[in-house]
Amino acid sequence: MILQTSGLRVASGPMIRVDGLDLSLAERGCLALLGPNGAGKTASVEAIAGLIPKAAGRVTFDGSDITGLDASKVVRRGLALVPQLRELFPNFSVEETLLAGSHAARGRPALPFEMVYELFPRLAERRRQLAGSLSGGEQQMLAIGRALITNPKAMLLDEPSAGLAIGIVRAFVDAVKRIRESGVAVLLVEQNLEIAAALADDCIVLAAGRVVWRGSARDATSSEEIRQAYFA
Repeated sequence: MILQTSGLRVASGPMIRVDGLDLSLAERGCLALLGPNGAGKTASVEAIAGLIPKAAGRVTFDGSDITGLDASKVVRRGLALVPQLRELFPNFSVEETLLAGSHAARGRPALPFEMVYELFPRLAERRRQLAGSLSGGEQQMLAIGRALITNPKAMLLDEPSAGLAIGIVRAFVDAVKRIRESGVAVLLVEQNLEIAAALADDCIVLAAGRVVWRGSARDATSSEEIRQAYFA
C-alpha cells in the first residue's frame, strides 16, 4: 500500500469532523472517498496532506510515518493535494503556476512542463494567460497540473468535478485515467457516484465523520440504499 491511515481523527474544538478513519490506497490504485456535504471528506484529505492538525491516528505514506509532517514536507515526499477550491494565485500565469508547483517539490525531480501540456493541451494554448482569467474547467486543469508537476507517487483530488460542465467532466475523467496509467495512485473525494465508479476500484462512504460503508465503487453505484441514505 502506498497510503494508509489508522484511526485518523480530526476535530475543530469540540466538534469531531473525522472519527477513526482507516483507509488503504494501493500503489497505482484509485480509492474514492464519498459522502454528502459535511461528511468529513475534505477534512480527511487536508489532514492527510498536513494542512490541518490531526487529533489522533496515524498516516503512513510510501512506508514512512508522515503523521507529524506539515504540508510542504508531505509534498516533498511525493503526496500532492489538489484542493477543492483550487487555491490558484489569480495574477500568476499558467506557466508561473506550474513553476511554483515545481519549486514545491524540492528534493524531487519535477516533471517537465510539456508532460502537463500533453495531458491538458488547453493549458499549453494559455500558458501566458493569468490563472484568474481562465474558465472553471481550465482552472481545474491547472490545479491538477500544479500537483502533477511535483512528480507525485500519489494524488489527493478533492471534489475535482464540482461545478464543471458535463463535457469538461468527461475530459477530467480521461485525464485522471491517464494519470493512473502513468503510475500515480489517486485518493478521490467525490459526491458523484458515477464519476467515482468510472475511476475508482473501491470506495468508502462517510457520514458525520464516520465510515458507514465500504466496498467496490460499482457496488456503491448500484446500491439504492446507499443512494437514498447519503446522496438523495
